[in-house]
Amino acid sequence: MYENRWFSVNLADVELPDGRHLDHFLIRLRPVAVATVVNEANEVLLLWRHRFITDSWGWELAAGVVEDGEDIASAAARELEEETGWRPGPLHHLMSVEPSNGLTDARHHIYWADRGEYIGHPVDDFESDRREWVPLKLVPDLIARGEVPAANMAAALLLLHHLRLNEGQRVG
Repeated sequence: MYENRWFSVNLADVELPDGRHLDHFLIRLRPVAVATVVNEANEVLLLWRHRFITDSWGWELAAGVVEDGEDIASAAARELEEETGWRPGPLHHLMSVEPSNGLTDARHHIYWADRGEYIGHPVDDFESDRREWVPLKLVPDLIARGEVPAANMAAALLLLHHLRLNEGQRVG
């Protein structure tokens, strides 16, 4: 029905298990690559940004679409560097999620590194109001207060919190 560089909107004829048919809109999206760094002090690199669609502010991880032919982990590293000014060390796959699989085929692939190198002011600094190292121990409270509104970001941060703090493990 509609297509551009970012997404396409389609109308599907869906056959239900009982044999009935219904029309269902679906949105096809490019894969999204997400990344962050967790330093030795167990602080996670976050962006404080505004989302105009929901007119809300919140903490997020650096993220963006994977370009044609681009490796997903490379895209995650690129997005982190462009949005934060930090080049990650070796990336570890944390999780892949489908944020809204009843409407879209979007898949978000989330990575993290246990070290990074600051290379300078972010090229895409307009995408966030600020970038900060936030203690992982604060993550559950940030999420409970609604300061991490995106479900994929909340899930990733809770998993990092669990892996780095609750289990006492040094993952990576």
